[in-house]
Order: sequence, then C-alpha cells, then structure tokens
Amino acid sequence: MDTLFTILSTLVDQFQKPTLAFLIAGMLLAALGSKFEVPDPVYKFIVILLLLKVGMGAGISVREANFVELFVPAIGAAIVGIMIVFLGSWTLARWRGVSQIDGLATAGLFGAVSASTLAAGMAILDDGGIPYDGFIGALYPFMDIAALVTAIVMAKLSAARRTAPDVPVNADGTLARFGAAGRPSAPAGTIEPGLLRGILVDTFRSPAISALLVGLALGILAEPDSVYRSFYEPLFRGLLSILMLIMGMEAWLRIAELRKVAHAYILYGIAAPILHGLLGFGVGYIAHELTGFSAGGVVLLSVMAASSSDISGPPTLRGALPEANSSAYVGTSTGIGTPVAILSIPMFIALAEVFIGW
Repeated sequence: MDTLFTILSTLVDQFQKPTLAFLIAGMLLAALGSKFEVPDPVYKFIVILLLLKVGMGAGISVREANFVELFVPAIGAAIVGIMIVFLGSWTLARWRGVSQIDGLATAGLFGAVSASTLAAGMAILDDGGIPYDGFIGALYPFMDIAALVTAIVMAKLSAARRTAPDVPVNADGTLARFGAAGRPSAPAGTIEPGLLRGILVDTFRSPAISALLVGLALGILAEPDSVYRSFYEPLFRGLLSILMLIMGMEAWLRIAELRKVAHAYILYGIAAPILHGLLGFGVGYIAHELTGFSAGGVVLLSVMAASSSDISGPPTLRGALPEANSSAYVGTSTGIGTPVAILSIPMFIALAEVFIGW
C-alpha cells in the first residue's frame, strides 16, 4: 500500500511541473480552436538548439566517462530499439486491417527516439533535483538508428516476399533462385543494392541526428563548456516550454488523422509507449546492476524507449518506405504516442524511486 501511495503521490507532483503543464496547455489550446501558432522555422530552430545542447552535454560527460559504464547502456539502448520493432511486427503488423508495411513503419517510428520527449524527461528530472548520467544523450543514436534500420529492412524483406512469394529469401538478405531440379541455386541478387548503407546515410544526414552528433563531437573533441553554460543551458527550459506547447497542439490536431486508419493504431499508440518504457526500464535496471548506471539514467532510458521519433524518423521512413501510409505512422506517433510517452514520465520516476532509490 505504501508503494502504491508513493507512486500516486509522485505522479500528482510531476504533473504540476512546467514541462507537462505546457504540453497539456497546448492540447487545450487546440481543442478550443485557438489560432495560436509558432512558425515552422522557429520550431526547427528550437529543436536544433535543444539537440545541440543535449549532444554537447553528453559529449562533455563522455570525456570523463568510464568505457564500460557507457558501453553497457549503449548496447542496451540498441537492443531495446530492435526489440520494440520486433514487438510491433508480432502485434500491430499482424493486426487485421493493418498492412504489414504500415505496421512495421509505425513500429520503427516508436522504436526510434523523440528528441523533445528526451529533453522533457531531462527537464523534469532537473526540476526534481534527480541526478542522471551526463552521457545519456549519447545513447540516443544507438536506439534511434537500430530501430529505423531494423524496421526498414524487415519491411523491405516483407515486400520482397509478397512480390515473389515462391522465391525464398536467404539468411544474408538475398533472393534464392530455383534450378532445374526445383532446388535453390545461386542468389539472384540482393533485395535492394546498398539498402543498409542508404538507410544509415539518410539517418545520419537527418537534421536531428546531425545536430546531436555535432554537439556530441564538440563536447568530446573541443572545450565548449563556457558557451554551453552561458548560452545553451539558460535557454533550455524556456525553449522547451514553447516546444511542449507546439507538440500539445499538434498532438490534438493529429488525432483527427487516425480516423482514416484502423482503430488498432489507437490502441497501439496508447499501450506501446508504456510497454516500451517498461522494457527500457528493465534493460536500464540491468545496466544499473552491472555498471552502477544511475536511477535517473534508468528513467531516461525508459523515456527514450517510450518515445517515438518526431524529427529523424518520419523523413527517413518516407524516403525508404514511400509505399507506407504516413497518416498511419505519423498520426499514431504524434497524435497519441508522444503525449502518452511524456505523460508517462512520472510513472517511470515513481518506479525508479521504489525499486532503485535516489
């Protein structure tokens, strides 16, 4: 009973924090039909500044981090991203009325990471005085890229099987050709030459990953500590509050798009962030036991797992899977997944307080 009371009191306390309050305020503005809007260039500028801040902070911490302490959570983050896509392929992608390509694209987006949700998690922990590992931002690309690559490759394999149902796919991703005796002969060629390379290049060139990696490189190789403390840190909370308003309004508006697709997406958008976050919590807890990964780090790994990409993921999926229905995966992510993920942050904090402590 005491554990339940602790979790509930933590939830109530966290919902009063500015980050969640601005998100809810944005949803209310959209629901009331407000004409309030922030120009798209301003939105992109805010996101880039936030990612540079997260990347630089991570890079500054990586300089002093123990290799094992960083390596174990990084591998864990990649494993979580891949597992989320496989979970989606076993559930949403097999749901009646959901095409496998659309289901895998949605799972890939939910396996990738939302920069704004990660920033929100950091702000909430900072507001509560909860410490976390400074290198946490360096885990972002591990989970993000692992999920996107896995989803796109699985979708391409699925499409290849549908177009050539009688031709088996080899373990190395090539199509086998039948000989005269009815047995597979030499490979007939790959599904798509340079597929993995193209996905990685597109992902690394996306604005989100580029900004994060530039910040990470600057933090590791240069000494940006002074500009980081004097410029990026003071702006962080104010810019994040504006971003939460924008995301709250967009989330409400995107919900209308889900009327065009199967109701399975609504159920997935509600349940997936919580289940994925719990998966991230479990992997983070293992890292905590093995390396001393902080309780705050476990929370943020859960937040990354619960989030769904809002910047790097959509353009990567549109380029690699043009046949997928963007209304399905973007609408599910932005309209339901993102607000559920952000609103579930207090739950992960409460779990960390109960099972790990500060």
